[in-house]
Amino acid sequence: MLIAQFSDTHIKPEGQLAYSVVDTHQMLSHAIDHLLQLPQQPDVVVISGDLVDAGSVVEYERLENLLDRLTMPVLMVPGNHDDREHMRQVFRAHPGISTTGFWQFALQSDDWPVRIVGLDTVMPGDSSGVLCSERLSWLDAVLAQAPDTPTLVVMHHPPFITGIGHMDDIGLEQRHAFTKLIGQHPQVERIVCGHLHRHIHALVAGRSTLTCPSTAHTVQLDLAPDAAAEFRMEPAGYLLHWWNGEQLVTHQVHAVDSPGPYPFFDESGQLIL
Repeated sequence: MLIAQFSDTHIKPEGQLAYSVVDTHQMLSHAIDHLLQLPQQPDVVVISGDLVDAGSVVEYERLENLLDRLTMPVLMVPGNHDDREHMRQVFRAHPGISTTGFWQFALQSDDWPVRIVGLDTVMPGDSSGVLCSERLSWLDAVLAQAPDTPTLVVMHHPPFITGIGHMDDIGLEQRHAFTKLIGQHPQVERIVCGHLHRHIHALVAGRSTLTCPSTAHTVQLDLAPDAAAEFRMEPAGYLLHWWNGEQLVTHQVHAVDSPGPYPFFDESGQLIL
């Protein structure tokens, strides 16, 4: 099974740039182009939050038009830039729509050896992530339903301190409660997040936990506690999570055009020097 992860797509209305610099629509379109030319196509795409920049219906409609190019299912969780009600208006058939008010799901197809659980960490009006008792209880219950199935948890806010101060200031509250809960469910194979616009790895309850690069701008790498909130235009990226029959293996992909591929060996099998 192959799972592609996009994150922090931050789609704006037509003609608008994020932070007056970033053409997020063009960059996501290019990332989709890149994904569609891979020799192995993903079984599913997950998007780990901040789908659009201001949570408007117009932005979600523009995102939907881009995602229509993908032939595989697309699963998503909200980020702090998103609006659940406006998401519901546009993505009416998405499995995350529920009566609880949260945008959460637990899915496994007959063709998928990995179960995918989407967890909503959004508190409207607050950029920080929140896991209230209701959401923690929901997560505990859905994980208990399939204790023997390898599981991928998708969320926006990472449940660890990243070292990027201005982002940690709007990090996940209740991360210790989350860690304790995950420790009780050994089938959780990996936890994947967004929010940081960078690829970062940590262990949470002994489980590999990753943040995904953005398809758009990259948060500046500065580990000083009082570092300025800045971004760079590094190559856009995404992640590929491959289930090899034993475990999930993650590859970082740079969504850029590059020369190649070039062969290592000539037609006779000799190494090209």
